[in-house]
Amino acid sequence: MARGGINKAVVQKARNDLLVRGVHPSIDAVRIELGNTGSKSTIHRYLKELEAESRPVSQSDALSAPLTTLMTQLLDQLKQEAQQSVAEAHEALERERSAVQQKSIVLEARMRDFESQCSGLALQLQAAQELILQEQQQRQAVEVDNARMVQSLQDLEVRIRERDERIQSLEDMHQHARSGMEHYRQASKEQREQEQRRHEAQTSQLQTEIRQLQQTLMIKHDELTQLNRDNARLLTEARQQQKEQHALEQLVTQRSQMLESAQSTLASIERTNETLEQGYQTLQREVARLDNDSSVKTEQAQRLQQQLAEATAKLKELGHLLPQADEPRPSKG
Repeated sequence: MARGGINKAVVQKARNDLLVRGVHPSIDAVRIELGNTGSKSTIHRYLKELEAESRPVSQSDALSAPLTTLMTQLLDQLKQEAQQSVAEAHEALERERSAVQQKSIVLEARMRDFESQCSGLALQLQAAQELILQEQQQRQAVEVDNARMVQSLQDLEVRIRERDERIQSLEDMHQHARSGMEHYRQASKEQREQEQRRHEAQTSQLQTEIRQLQQTLMIKHDELTQLNRDNARLLTEARQQQKEQHALEQLVTQRSQMLESAQSTLASIERTNETLEQGYQTLQREVARLDNDSSVKTEQAQRLQQQLAEATAKLKELGHLLPQADEPRPSKG
């Protein structure tokens, strides 16, 4: 079937183009010139009409028979050569078309390979982007962990400074307690000396009164007995005071030992701080242990502070009791 639009004018244009290029306008050549479209019968009909219109009738009638024969032979030879050229051209065109088709097949295969490679590269690109995203997330997590570790280190340094301040406060309290103990010892010593002098004065006075009241011995016998009881009570209270003083000295010794233990703990904490300063990696491994140690040391410091407070309270209580016990009792008579 002829393509819509194939008419005599189109066939004439194709025929003229072939004649200009020196190609015989055969049916196949015209059809190829038209792009392999149109019916061969239609093209043949149009070509016959165009040849009839272009044939010079007057000149062919005027030519002689030999010349006509020669021209006919030449025309047939030209037709044969033209047909042979057209056939060769057609074969060459078919070969080129086959080659083009083969190249097209190869190019399509390459295109499919390229598309497959592009798909693979797209998958690789997506995987690389996912890896980059994971690395960014991991880097952000590491930065957050680093910030957390830095904050933990700062918090630990703050706690260590607070612990040092508490230990210094405990040392100050211990020094104050020791000063109070020394003051108490001095006051107790002075009080014992005063009591001894008072006792000696009372004894002298009693001896004088005994010499003066020998005549009234029977009358004052009860008073003398009472005085002897008071003297025994004073001696008992003095011994009790000595026992309490000895107990207080033992308590102070215990507090001194506890303070030495706290100082040893402080030295251990300072060594731990030096270990912390050696490297950030060591800090990561030691943070948990230092937190535990810090809790234990804090509890120890709290216990020491509580014990020192209890000792201070006891000292104050004893300080209130001793003056009451050492007050001189009035003599009878």
